[in-house]
Amino acid sequence: MTEKHTKGEMHGCIVCGKLYQLYVVNDANGKFVDAKVMSVGGKLVPHTARALVACEKHTDAEIESAMARTYGLQTEDDE
Repeated sequence: MTEKHTKGEMHGCIVCGKLYQLYVVNDANGKFVDAKVMSVGGKLVPHTARALVACEKHTDAEIESAMARTYGLQTEDDE
């Protein structure tokens, strides 16, 4: 069984920067496994390498635009 570590972290919305409390799960090597948003009004943004959050009020287009601006355009092979 793989050992997992959970810790509380503050993350800003990828679009506007509003802060949200997350529980982030990493494996024994520190690789991101999963996360859960604990603050009201936030939702997880799917990303394989890190925990990302956005406000529920932002559209998918706004989130995709912010992701492209921050991390560059992603192809399915990159995920």
